[in-house]
Amino acid sequence: MLWYVAKLLLLLPLLAGLIWGSLWLAKKTQGVAVARAGEKSARLKETTMLGPGMRLAVIEFHGREILVGASKHGLVRLAEVEASRTVVEPNP
Repeated sequence: MLWYVAKLLLLLPLLAGLIWGSLWLAKKTQGVAVARAGEKSARLKETTMLGPGMRLAVIEFHGREILVGASKHGLVRLAEVEASRTVVEPNP
């Protein structure tokens, strides 16, 4: 019984330290990955659900807006126009 308690007193703080260290390391590496991402050329502007497993998405890519239909089976480009820079305010 004494051997069990001694192992428990030794291994429990060691295990807690390993868990804390792995969480700290994961947090540090995620911060580096986000910082390296920087400015992206593609940006998701808007999505609309059409039904279960079907949606429309507007993607801005290099000054163009691309309307994409997305389903479980894949993506389909539906339309493409120059990106608009005007801001439309919603009705009150």
